[in-house]
Amino acid sequence: MTLKEIAQEAGVSISTVSRVVNKNSPGAASKEVQDKIWEIVRRTGYTPNSTARTLKLGEQEAAQPSRSIACMFARTEDIVTDQFFTSLSRSIEQEAFKRNYVLKYSFSAFDVSHSSTFRLIMDNHVDGVVILGRCDKPLLKMLKQYFNNVVYTGLNSLNAKYDQIICDGHDAAKEAVEYLIQLGHKKIAYIGETQSENRYLGYCDALSAHRIPLQKTYTCNVHLSSEGGYQGTKKLLEQGCDATAYFCANDITAIGVMRALQESGHSIPGDVSVISIDDIDMAQYMTPMLTTMHIPVEEMGQMTAKILIDRIEGGHRLPVRVNLPFYTAIRDSCAPPKRT
Repeated sequence: MTLKEIAQEAGVSISTVSRVVNKNSPGAASKEVQDKIWEIVRRTGYTPNSTARTLKLGEQEAAQPSRSIACMFARTEDIVTDQFFTSLSRSIEQEAFKRNYVLKYSFSAFDVSHSSTFRLIMDNHVDGVVILGRCDKPLLKMLKQYFNNVVYTGLNSLNAKYDQIICDGHDAAKEAVEYLIQLGHKKIAYIGETQSENRYLGYCDALSAHRIPLQKTYTCNVHLSSEGGYQGTKKLLEQGCDATAYFCANDITAIGVMRALQESGHSIPGDVSVISIDDIDMAQYMTPMLTTMHIPVEEMGQMTAKILIDRIEGGHRLPVRVNLPFYTAIRDSCAPPKRT
């Protein structure tokens, strides 16, 4: 496969394909076009070639072997629609590609028990694997058994001796809740997972730091999805929850929370404020625009690929942990509580 052939299938110029796959230029094309080009690259097995990159566009490219990695989505069953982890995976793939590595395949931890996925793991022909999102120790142990090089990235740190690229979900959650408290909120609900979840612990610690009692009637343990957020909020409202603000474990969950609140007649942020974590693209197109903790997904993916490749190539042996910063993306979904 050549750049010219990729360009023909994608319906764009050779120079556009070159800028996307060789230079990883953010402004090379629209997100839809870039996704289409990368899908063709992945499907056809096109590999980067440092020699060919010096040739004039359109000239024939010599084949050169590349190395490969895999990604395991530990927190989601649908590896196509989860915006946060698919964006993270895309960033990993693009950074790896620049270093002559290809993302050979991706799979979900929920499919590990299926014979086809398990055989894929057993017979893997990749140089390393990235774990996207936290997973339990038995699964970690199994992955280490079949993959020589393992790196983890996510919002929850692992109590394990693996390379980890983290944006601390605990601290991001604590800062989000403290932002609500600074606005004057004391009745703050939590929608998201509660078991072994740093974001829930951050919520609890923020309340404790300000001597606000933790009330179980303000918390709902739900799967991180729009449907989970929607049903969790409906449940709290049906139970008479009078929270003036909702902290959601991620933006996808917040979408469902906002819909449930608006359907029940609550104005956002007039009656109830909503804040979450991730800052996916959709957050700024919601009504109202969602205030959320910005997670540097692109940088997380780039650093994850760099650390994994460095380990594959013998650059380091001891476990490496990198903690990336976050910030509050203040938009329109939060305001001081109504005076009563």
